[in-house]
Amino acid sequence: MNRAAHPQAAPAERRLRLLSCNILAGASVQRYSEYVTRSLTAVLPGRNKMDNLDRLAEVLPQFDVIGLQEADAGSLRSGFLNQTRYLAETSGMPFWSHQPNRPMARLAHSANGLISRMEPNSVLDYPLPSRIPGRGALLAQFGEGDSTLAVMVAHLSLSAPARAKQLGFIAELLQDFPHAVLMGDLNTEPHSAEMHYLFSKCGLQPPAQSTPTFPSWKPRRALDHILTSAAIQLDKTWTLPQAFSDHLPLAAEIRLPSHVGNVTRGRRR
Repeated sequence: MNRAAHPQAAPAERRLRLLSCNILAGASVQRYSEYVTRSLTAVLPGRNKMDNLDRLAEVLPQFDVIGLQEADAGSLRSGFLNQTRYLAETSGMPFWSHQPNRPMARLAHSANGLISRMEPNSVLDYPLPSRIPGRGALLAQFGEGDSTLAVMVAHLSLSAPARAKQLGFIAELLQDFPHAVLMGDLNTEPHSAEMHYLFSKCGLQPPAQSTPTFPSWKPRRALDHILTSAAIQLDKTWTLPQAFSDHLPLAAEIRLPSHVGNVTRGRRR
């Protein structure tokens, strides 16, 4: 008599690899003086920007969810190219969404972007509180109900009072999600007063250690973050060795229960 094969037990957890990257609209900066010397090229399209985007697109398939900041939504400086869409299509990643934030005539139009291997059930855009409008947060939800994985991509202001208001707003949005991720250029280090306020108001956890990402040519400051709630196991974070802008990309590997983030419906846009 042949013995029936035992079905394999479903894994109790799943792993995801995340990436957060401020891409500076494709511009490459290798020293502080270039903010001045390359100020004209910053608002003009060029082959160097496209080469930089193509190099980044080669890296993206290593990851499951990518959050972009300072992606151009389609203005003069990018050759009227939606850079989030370009990166998704060039890398072969199936789902993307973007949140245009700060149009400056037709010269520049910054956006947050989301690129994903998984199809989100919903993607919501939120303007962040600020004296000068133009900052935003993009919230993607994978799965439904108690099985939702909430991923927020944000780019915060330069001033501490504005960041405090913005992080308070983000805390309110994420506090009802047991499985939440906040990624982006938060323009502040993890030990700042406004970050302590964030951790006190929602389930996001402070990182075990700082990971410097800025400036990319000699990282000293941990301005980019991938933060997770307590129900998500953050196994490791690291920076990519390639510099695609003035920030190094920040990567993370997480573990979460296998039922969390399973998608039953969604949209592509």
